[in-house]
Amino acid sequence: MNFVEPIRDKNVIREIKKYLLIKDSGGRNYTLFVLGINVGLRISDLLLLKVKDVRGDYINIREKKTGKHKKIKLNKEARKAVSRFIYNKSDDDWLFASRKGYAAISRITAYRILVDIQETFKLGNLGTHSLRKTFGYHFYKEYKDVAALQIIFNHADPKITLRYIGIEQDGLDTMMEGFGL
Repeated sequence: MNFVEPIRDKNVIREIKKYLLIKDSGGRNYTLFVLGINVGLRISDLLLLKVKDVRGDYINIREKKTGKHKKIKLNKEARKAVSRFIYNKSDDDWLFASRKGYAAISRITAYRILVDIQETFKLGNLGTHSLRKTFGYHFYKEYKDVAALQIIFNHADPKITLRYIGIEQDGLDTMMEGFGL
């Protein structure tokens, strides 16, 4: 089984955003990427969002996997991307509508968007969980607060959270690099 990775380099994230803005004239893929890396939701929850779910300052959802209620404040980056994207949309429209319009895009479509990013930017293993892991990785790097991240992700143990976002592997890589006999 391949484990997907976060996107660790902020410069690469900026380049991906530019790429998606140019390539994605409708803004759907750009908004999915920006929202995904800024709120830390599972792809299954992102894909179920309706326009009305992101009209305010918060996303209020019941997580599909856990059944728990979650309230997430949209930061400036997410708010900007979402506001531009939903400008002419109705509240009951799917946020990430398929090209046919009457359904949300599938998990497979989201995966294909990320595979395109992976191939274009020659990144490691990306998948739909990479958005959530990227959020977690950079949140931890900025705040060093594994307890807050553990709550955000609904993880039972901080070790699970650190392994999930790739921090554990980063630490091991650094130690191995400095080790020598």
